[in-house]
Amino acid sequence: MEGSGALTCDTGRVTTALDELVKLLDLEAIEVNLFRGRSPDESRQRVFGGQVAGQALVAATRTIDEPDRFVHSLHGYFLRPGDPTVPILYEVDRIRDGKSFSTRRVVAIQHGRAIFNLQASFHVHEPGPDHQIPMPADVPAPESLPDFKARMAPYKERMGEWYDRPRPIDIRHIDGDPFTRKGNPAVGQRVWMRADGDLPDDPTLHACIVTYASDMTLLDTTVLPFGLSWESPGMQMASLDHAMWFHRPFRADGWLLYDQAAVSSGAGRGLAGGAIFSADGTLAVTVVQEGLARVGTAVER
Repeated sequence: MEGSGALTCDTGRVTTALDELVKLLDLEAIEVNLFRGRSPDESRQRVFGGQVAGQALVAATRTIDEPDRFVHSLHGYFLRPGDPTVPILYEVDRIRDGKSFSTRRVVAIQHGRAIFNLQASFHVHEPGPDHQIPMPADVPAPESLPDFKARMAPYKERMGEWYDRPRPIDIRHIDGDPFTRKGNPAVGQRVWMRADGDLPDDPTLHACIVTYASDMTLLDTTVLPFGLSWESPGMQMASLDHAMWFHRPFRADGWLLYDQAAVSSGAGRGLAGGAIFSADGTLAVTVVQEGLARVGTAVER
């Protein structure tokens, strides 16, 4: 994935869903600084935000010529709902290439209008003192927790086709699922997650897949203090912005603990933060997201 190379997922055990995700992230270069991405063939009303963020990061990475520079932070704004029936164009602006840092701006475009804006910074690794917050100690092993289908089996009929949809990310809920948490206020949630298969040794591919996965549960955290969930009646939720800081190397196909907390909810918006740890306790990524969190309203963003 580094530079202009194509993405591949031809190593070890790979599920069909994960292989499709890797292909989804493998953008088509159509001109200098211009790339085209597609959406999965699914019955969605809008493009999943994690997909757009992950594809935008791929586009930015494809314009980094120095092989020793890795993304260390990204900041994105979701401007309009994406249309899953048409391709997405990603236009990259090479803002700066310095001695240690490179900065890129990416605009995702559909129907002639921007739907997402990303800024990403890339840094040469430097040695130095190291400090991090500790990983929560009171968490069960991921293998001891049910996977998505086992956890959600009691709600299979209620969920319809969404229950059987292929999932490239294996998510194991620690603090209950969105259905059982209703009416039980909480200030956060924790999940184990990993890519459902083996990935090649490409650190940027692992970063893009974790970018995709980081948008799957974080916004839900903002309504937990009220005992609500994304499927509560009248709930309207949508990502507004998303920020990530990549601290240390990790593998997206290894178990990662996503420790999430509701920071602030009010005025129709919710802010949540998350820390992503490797199974050995290493703090790999920090995530912050704000989104719409409205109940019983239909005001457009």
